[in-house]
Amino acid sequence: MSTTVPSQVITAEVRCISKNPRDDRHRRILGIGGVNDGGSRWWLNEDTAIADIEAGTHRFWTTTPDGKRSVWVIVAHNGIRKYLKTEADGVEPNNLLALPECSGQR
Repeated sequence: MSTTVPSQVITAEVRCISKNPRDDRHRRILGIGGVNDGGSRWWLNEDTAIADIEAGTHRFWTTTPDGKRSVWVIVAHNGIRKYLKTEADGVEPNNLLALPECSGQR
């Protein structure tokens, strides 16, 4: 991750997603989650995560499926609505869709 982030911005690693049905590539992610430094779990619905990214108050990142790199989660728009994805890194499968389900975190 080469982008410099101001110290007042909260950065968090995304370790799981909520998506139902899980295998439908046309359905959007419902939320993202992870673990705070203190070990407590967090979860945000997609609209809140998008608003936080656009407001500049939060930056989210995840590790590529091969575990070799970290990539930023960004907001994209498909002409109909905004959604979350990671910066292009050429790694398949999709970084967010490769994460496990956020069971019990909502």
